[in-house]
Amino acid sequence: MRVPLLIRTAVCLTILFLSLAASSPQQQGSVASAPSDIRSMIEQFTADQGNFSRYFPLAGSPAAIARMRALYTGWLASLDGADFDKLDQEGKTDYLLFRNYLRHGLRQLEHQSAASAEMAPLLPFVQPVTDLIEARRFLKPVNPESTAAVLTKLTLDVRSARSALDADVKSKKRSFKSTVANRASVTASSVREALKRWFEYFEGYDPKFSWWVSEPYKAFDKELERYASFLRETVGGISEADPDRIIGDPIGEKALMDELAYEMIPYTPDELVAIANKEFAWCETEMKKASRELGYGDDWKKALEHVKTQHVEPGEQPALVRNLALEAIRFVDSLDLVTVPPVARETWRMEMLSPEQQRVSPFFLGGEVIQVAFPTNTMDQDQKMMSLRGNNIHFSRATVFHELIPGHELQGFMNERYRPYRSLFYTPFWIEGNALYWEMVFWDLGFPKTPENKIGMLFWRMHRCARIIFSLGFHLEKMTPQQCVDFLVDRVGHERANAAAEVRRSVSGGYGPLYQCAYMLGALQFRALRAELVETGKMTNREYHDAILHENTMPVELVRAVLTKQALTRDYTTQWKFYGQHPLNK
Repeated sequence: MRVPLLIRTAVCLTILFLSLAASSPQQQGSVASAPSDIRSMIEQFTADQGNFSRYFPLAGSPAAIARMRALYTGWLASLDGADFDKLDQEGKTDYLLFRNYLRHGLRQLEHQSAASAEMAPLLPFVQPVTDLIEARRFLKPVNPESTAAVLTKLTLDVRSARSALDADVKSKKRSFKSTVANRASVTASSVREALKRWFEYFEGYDPKFSWWVSEPYKAFDKELERYASFLRETVGGISEADPDRIIGDPIGEKALMDELAYEMIPYTPDELVAIANKEFAWCETEMKKASRELGYGDDWKKALEHVKTQHVEPGEQPALVRNLALEAIRFVDSLDLVTVPPVARETWRMEMLSPEQQRVSPFFLGGEVIQVAFPTNTMDQDQKMMSLRGNNIHFSRATVFHELIPGHELQGFMNERYRPYRSLFYTPFWIEGNALYWEMVFWDLGFPKTPENKIGMLFWRMHRCARIIFSLGFHLEKMTPQQCVDFLVDRVGHERANAAAEVRRSVSGGYGPLYQCAYMLGALQFRALRAELVETGKMTNREYHDAILHENTMPVELVRAVLTKQALTRDYTTQWKFYGQHPLNK
């Protein structure tokens, strides 16, 4: 998920079509090239996709999009040639996962093309630049004199486009959404970086190239840099002097529905918001109970403020995190919840997040390395206090095991050892959903010992409910980034700087559009499945949790199909209405 959208238009380069027409069936990913079993097909496709992702200098160029479309459709044809009924359960699962992935890839290409068409009026000069950049990748000979002429003309074209657009915007003859202008600005900057790599490839190695092209390139580079800033500031109204302003790129309802179909979530955005509100109400009820225990009555926000003051002194956070990690491992062991291999216990590590990283990730990040947030000496006083309060003892106690064991560190350890080829089907509904599910399990089994412990855990649970509400609201263009920040501050009790960092992380393009929804929704899926298998006595806790880890990452609905030995058909579609299957949310 997740890289800023690059240049995409409707017409593909002629050279691409000629190369595809002349290519062998194996190059096109057709039936003739496919290995006989589904796992081998997935492994070969993964390698092919990696090659193409490295091959194209502009991932969203017409040539790149056309080649990826050919790759996806070719492998779909290969997959259709498999005899589904003769596959075992694992093979059928792999078939459905692979088909789902390929179809989703094709839908993403459609959305990328639509996004490119939307910003095309702002980038009328880009195709000739793209042609220059990709000609080197296609190993076409370069004529330095004609290349210099092209760059000189492009410099004038960019200048002319800026002048005409400036006049139209000021006269209100044309207007563009700030999100579209920002996307175009990011695209222009990406093209500029790609052109720089193109120039450096020839500069110094080809004396004729340097003699003809150096100065025209420098002039065009400066003009393109000015144009990217012009798109952001003048067209988009986004001040460069305000680096903290959050600008996202909402994808709209159709794209959201496509993403939900890919993740096998058979609910509409409105239904998901309703689920989030119901879970949020449960959290508020429990917050009030803990607040009363602390003597604050039903004013749980005052109790939350009390909890935020309970942080360690500067320099003591690593020791706290270590102790919390070991406490969680002892808890898992004492209740025989999941297998934790000795090497997983031994090899996790810890690093500290820089102040710049904390602008996007104000709390912990995890995996084999837990990345710890805490104030540094270079932060100003307000930043230090917000980081201290946001990473207090009880908030940390509720998240360390999410990031390490039995959460992300154990997930990653097992994923490398069991069915690693399924890493292609990475989904936050499995990764983040399972980690948050463990927070629910720990709560149910009595891990929080004090009211402060409970408030720490409930804060994060409320936060995950809020993520569904604000992220869907943003992508449906019902909430602005600032409204999302206000929502986290007012409803959940975040520090404002931390809330801004959370929203910036959620909407700025580094994560998929459903990533923030996936925590709570994936957790509810795993909890519903546990009720179906563990609470009915069909599996023990250890058997259930080990089985999840041994299947590797995939939509949780297919985890259920595997563990319940559900009969799978070639035309299987999402159907599991998971919410309401647990006593707490009936």
